[in-house]
Amino acid sequence: MNHAFGRPNLGVDALSRSNIAILRSACMAAGIKPTFVLFGKPGTDAPTDSDVTQGPFLRLRQLVTGRFGEFRQAIANCDLVVDICAGDGFTDIYGTKLFMVHNLGKWATLVTRRPLVFAPQTIGPFNSTWSRAIARNIFNHATLTFARDGLSMKTLKEMKITSPCQEVIDVAFRLPFEAAPPRAPDAPVRVGINVSGLLFRHGERFQLTLDYPALMRAMIENVLSRPNHEVCLVSHVIHDDESSQDDYDAACALAKEYPGVQLSPKFRNSEEAKSYISGLDFFTGGRMHACIGAISSGVPVLPIAYSRKFNGLFETLGYPHMIDGRAIDTAEAMAKFDAALDQREAMAKACQAGLGVARQRLQSYEAAMQELLSRIAAASNRHT
Repeated sequence: MNHAFGRPNLGVDALSRSNIAILRSACMAAGIKPTFVLFGKPGTDAPTDSDVTQGPFLRLRQLVTGRFGEFRQAIANCDLVVDICAGDGFTDIYGTKLFMVHNLGKWATLVTRRPLVFAPQTIGPFNSTWSRAIARNIFNHATLTFARDGLSMKTLKEMKITSPCQEVIDVAFRLPFEAAPPRAPDAPVRVGINVSGLLFRHGERFQLTLDYPALMRAMIENVLSRPNHEVCLVSHVIHDDESSQDDYDAACALAKEYPGVQLSPKFRNSEEAKSYISGLDFFTGGRMHACIGAISSGVPVLPIAYSRKFNGLFETLGYPHMIDGRAIDTAEAMAKFDAALDQREAMAKACQAGLGVARQRLQSYEAAMQELLSRIAAASNRHT
């Protein structure tokens, strides 16, 4: 549920590919041959694995008109429903409509009496009384809920969820990639900057205390002023039609202002993006899964946080290097960036330590899913 391959949001693509890889491994350990059915808005990169198929995508108007029989039947045909909620979608901060859309598949799963698992994700916030009540009811009927950080686990405890919950980590740390070949010792230092189109054009939505467009320009100018350094603008949300949240358009606009910078390709999927990021010497950005792509490939990274999902994740990793865009101003952020560029080797060691934490936590997630899958398979055999 809520998994999709390809653009526009390569973060969702990373979650989808990584979670399926983990669940496939859990099935193999349990002696199960799985078939994965994607329930979500299809992305641009259709699944090519023989065990992954595209299921129906339920739209809100189908629910209103009562035309959701195909979707409900497809859910009923599943043995287990694993909902990743696009990583942080099950909340009311994105508006009532999106919150209700995220409820559709969960309700369909519970009505058809299929076990529902919340894959590792940010939990909440639920700021209104009614949304919190709805969410509490769904969580309490879930078979398992996995939080990807301590703040999310705290939210579940505050909501007094009675069903089993476990804190793990973001599944995207398991995203496969092709490591970039080594470069010459005297090659220019390659600094990747992910320009978030969302923050570049809509930073006011997130109560930022810094001027995000000004920060992007200051970072570019800082790197270009350094001898033997080069800037690569890396996009991680890439729309094929016009969108004010598109990273690539924002990067192109800055590239026109600074002719010396490089532009990353329009990546087809998150594996391509991570493979490209692995060839950088330093990375910073406002898209969390671009930052995860960096840290999980050993690249020193300075995330630019705009929501608690950043804070919770990197605190869980014990990774101290971050710009909190809702707590410091532009000058303080630039000072952190300038210092981080000079501390790349120390940050690389912190990346490895954080990656060790992530691996251990994902092993716990995989083990829990293996145990659940074994129980479901055993019950199915008894009924047969």
